[in-house]
Amino acid sequence: MKSFIEALNLTKEYQKGEQIIKPLENLSLSVEKGEFVALMGPSGSGKTTLLNLIAGVDTPTSGTLRIGSSQLDQMTREQLTKWRSKNLGYIFQLYHLMPVLTSYENVELPLLIHSISKKERQEKVEKVLELVGLLDRKLHRPKELSGGQEQRVAIARALVTDPPLIVADEPTGDLDRKSADEILGLLQSLSEIHKKTIVMVTHDPKAAESASKIFDLEKGNIEQRS
Repeated sequence: MKSFIEALNLTKEYQKGEQIIKPLENLSLSVEKGEFVALMGPSGSGKTTLLNLIAGVDTPTSGTLRIGSSQLDQMTREQLTKWRSKNLGYIFQLYHLMPVLTSYENVELPLLIHSISKKERQEKVEKVLELVGLLDRKLHRPKELSGGQEQRVAIARALVTDPPLIVADEPTGDLDRKSADEILGLLQSLSEIHKKTIVMVTHDPKAAESASKIFDLEKGNIEQRS
């Protein structure tokens, strides 16, 4: 059985003046469907670069990257944009909610590019807000919510299109410990109960312990922690 995420000999290069920067070099990684994995490493280790490749936000210089049945390394920018709209939910550290919109409207945003009825959008939005425990806050704007509640809205937004893959960039980095633990518990349930594949970048060892696997990155190389 093939892994859900299969990266083989991924290399990413950037030109900086006359210097070639390689945040990733010949990196290989496999992640099974429904796994919750954490990527750890110091600044400059390549973990955010790897996350952006997995998210289809960037493309590798060389190597192959397959997610499900899609070969991301062979896609154009336009194809990657279309792929992300159907297959990916992205959770950011600082939520990236629109301050003038309600929780409901923020979660609804990704659905507006899809050809579905208003009634179907409402059903999807209310379903994920209920899942994250914020249906009773659907008419609240971000400034009326706590940090933990804002991140729950952001998670609902990432889930509303029912993507198989969730990527999370320091999702608890701006939260107190109690709120962080609640968010991590929610991510665990998304993996274990709803079979979402989750790839999370974190500096927090306690957050990483919530994952089913931890990978350490150092100077573009990766190693699974035993």
